Amino acid sequence: MLLAQHIPHGYNPAMIIGDRLRALREDKKLSQGNIEKRTGLLRCYISRVENGHTVPALETLEKMARALEIPIYQLFYDGDEPPVLPNLLKRKSSDENVWGSSGKDARFLSKLRRSLGKANEADRKIILLMAQKMAQL
Repeated sequence: MLLAQHIPHGYNPAMIIGDRLRALREDKKLSQGNIEKRTGLLRCYISRVENGHTVPALETLEKMARALEIPIYQLFYDGDEPPVLPNLLKRKSSDENVWGSSGKDARFLSKLRRSLGKANEADRKIILLMAQKMAQL
């Protein structure tokens, strides 16, 4: 279960991650000194995080997860297996969202390319200038 689902009202969020880090460290029978050696973080900083006085950056959480030899999701999730991801609707990739990549717009863009390919250099310059002026409006 996600740890954030059981937060009492008014509880400091920094204390949640700190409590979780301390519990995981103690479960592994590691001292703050062991974590200091494994991460390069100062013991006093580790203590401040565990006591909820400092909110660690994501990079720091990654270091601590490596030091504890756990996947990072376990810092936020209390379970043996990764959480089941919800079945989200498939979103279109950025390539699929490009104007002119499909349908009526694609046919129009194809005709425009053919027409511009047949135009002489002076006409292309005039068309480009008009398009730039229209884009400024």
